[in-house]
Amino acid sequence: MGLLDKIKGLEPDKKKKPILHTLYDAVFTFLYTPSNTAKGGTHIKDGMDLKRTMIYVVIAMQLCFLFGTYNIGHQHFVAMGQYLGFFEGFHLKLVHGLIKFLPLFVVTNVVGLGIEIWYAAKRGHAVEEGFLVSGALIPLIMPPDLPIWILVLSVAFAVILVKEAFGGTGMNVWNVALMARLFVFFAYPTTISGDNVWVSGFDEVVSGATPIYGWAHDMFNTVFGWMGLEGFNSGGAIVDGFTGATPLALAYQGGWDAVTAVYPPSQMWWGAIPGSIGETPKLFIILGGLFLIFTGIASWRIMLSMIVGAAFMSMLLNAWDATPFMSVPWYYQFYMGSFFFAMAFMATDPVTAASTTTGKIAYGFLIGFIGIIIRVLNPAYPEGWMLAIIFMNTFAPLLDRLVLNSHISKRLARA
Repeated sequence: MGLLDKIKGLEPDKKKKPILHTLYDAVFTFLYTPSNTAKGGTHIKDGMDLKRTMIYVVIAMQLCFLFGTYNIGHQHFVAMGQYLGFFEGFHLKLVHGLIKFLPLFVVTNVVGLGIEIWYAAKRGHAVEEGFLVSGALIPLIMPPDLPIWILVLSVAFAVILVKEAFGGTGMNVWNVALMARLFVFFAYPTTISGDNVWVSGFDEVVSGATPIYGWAHDMFNTVFGWMGLEGFNSGGAIVDGFTGATPLALAYQGGWDAVTAVYPPSQMWWGAIPGSIGETPKLFIILGGLFLIFTGIASWRIMLSMIVGAAFMSMLLNAWDATPFMSVPWYYQFYMGSFFFAMAFMATDPVTAASTTTGKIAYGFLIGFIGIIIRVLNPAYPEGWMLAIIFMNTFAPLLDRLVLNSHISKRLARA
């Protein structure tokens, strides 16, 4: 008996144990491609299914996972004036990042997939695959010190009310991961905005604040001691003059000069700056976006038109030049914040984006255009892409309808 037959022999009874059967089915279809294909010579046969499609998106985010995890530790030690070189104190930075990131990732997926498995068992069908991507995205768009109980509430809100209430994968109107972040932003704004949330391991990011290390840090200190490596030192403190402010916050205060006084453009490009876990490494995000384009998963029209829309609105604001933020050169708007992450992994969600060719172009352009308006002209909100994408998610069906009606009218006129 082969391995596949042995695994099939473990399948629980669907009627007697519906939840266990649903969990088994989710794991089985994750590991193995479908064995059923359409019959007849007129059908296209393909090993790609929705799970495989979602996994491609998760693969595209792997460099963001690695860099974001390490950057959590880097920002923590920079705040204390320790290991200022990016690769100095590598083991400490990586371990601190893992201690902060892994709970966010595990809890997100346990809660989200747990809810999906329960719904699937009650409905009597297989687990829907959409949360593979949402479960990867949500930890990347959150601050590293977000309280776990708030994360649980946000994931439950997004999965139940934004996805399952509309019928599950393929039926939701808004991007699930963005709605989880939106819940945190409006329900618990102090945990996701301001200068204190982007640097982890401190009660407050002020001069003299000492780091907070837990049992996991102590456990690794023991391991590092055996290996003759430096360990975590709770006697450190945030140095005078350190700011946890993001480039966007600095741009509000004093324009581009205030930003470059703290973060050189090259540092912002490579991503060694405070911010959401996965949004900072611009090059790695672009590589992930190109991977999605070449594999046919994401629309290049949405990405390109979003860049054009953001650049166009930024140029208009440069010409207006009424505030310090408006004077930021339009091309440097792409260095700050989460534009590229939103472009590659959020705006291109095939469920919530426009579907027609012309609709995709208009959809992407309007996200870029509106996002820059929110970012630059609304001092209460330090970024624009979450609200811009959710706003355009709402109007994506209308864009498609207008495009289709236009095509129908033209064909009727020719007829």
